Amino acid sequence: MNLPISIADVEAAAGRLAGVAVRTPVLTSPAADSLAGAQLFFKCENLQRIGAFKFRGAFNALSRLSAEARQHGVITYSSGNHAQAIALSAKLLGMPALIVMPADAPAVKIEATRSHGAEIVLYDRYAQDREALGRSLAEARQMTLIPPYDHTDVMAGQGTAALELFDAVGPLDALFVCVGGGGLISGCAVAAAARSPGCRVIGVEPLAGDDVRQSLARGERVRIAVPQTLADGAQTQSPGELTFAVIRERVSEIATVSDEALVQTMRWLAAHLKLVVEPTGCLAAAAAHAPRLRPQRLRRDPISPVGESVSS
Repeated sequence: MNLPISIADVEAAAGRLAGVAVRTPVLTSPAADSLAGAQLFFKCENLQRIGAFKFRGAFNALSRLSAEARQHGVITYSSGNHAQAIALSAKLLGMPALIVMPADAPAVKIEATRSHGAEIVLYDRYAQDREALGRSLAEARQMTLIPPYDHTDVMAGQGTAALELFDAVGPLDALFVCVGGGGLISGCAVAAAARSPGCRVIGVEPLAGDDVRQSLARGERVRIAVPQTLADGAQTQSPGELTFAVIRERVSEIATVSDEALVQTMRWLAAHLKLVVEPTGCLAAAAAHAPRLRPQRLRRDPISPVGESVSS
């Protein structure tokens, strides 16, 4: 089958990111293992540049632009982490960046994005279409639009997190991945198929925003209302066209967790692993502790949570 990205794309992205992105550590915890009834590995993407895996995909995509495209600059739309990732990557590569951000995005993320030199345009996420706004501004300013997930170079870049994980710990029985638009899970699923063929890839969405789960159940992409959830990085309304093509073929299951579970997981990670993790980044870790999702056969008992801030 012809998927939008291959393991060769992920490996090529890893080469471009070498020496630029942080090769984040993998942590283990006896307390986490006891709680989950399995051996867990946490890929700590909260220690990545800008504090999330998003830097991987952003830098990979921007590094492939032509000299002419770099001169005109890039534009994207994002609630925060992809915004910061594009802004920093553009700064490192010497090109202008324009970021469309929701007016209710966390103030710290807006200021962090601005601190990298990007121009910011705010919009109302409940009344305006960010994709239409982004396309309009890109055309008017002759800038290259790099969406937060539905882009092959972004997907391949995100997959390098899982590539590093498998290189570090070997095959896994299950890989839990936070899901918004699907950029991270699509890249990670391609990496898992190549490096650990028997691994179940389990996507995790907020309970209030299960557009990917609904899409898989229906067999086509569905669009939902803007989710009301603490996981602001997963307030997507529909999976991407490219990402959904990979998810349908490579993802075993989509699970959901409540905002209450996210808060509990944030507190647990802070208390036991001394990690500061945002709500979206807690999706995978929260699901990894759910008894119904434990792998049926655990010869080595290895599973790994993957998230926006605790990610693999």
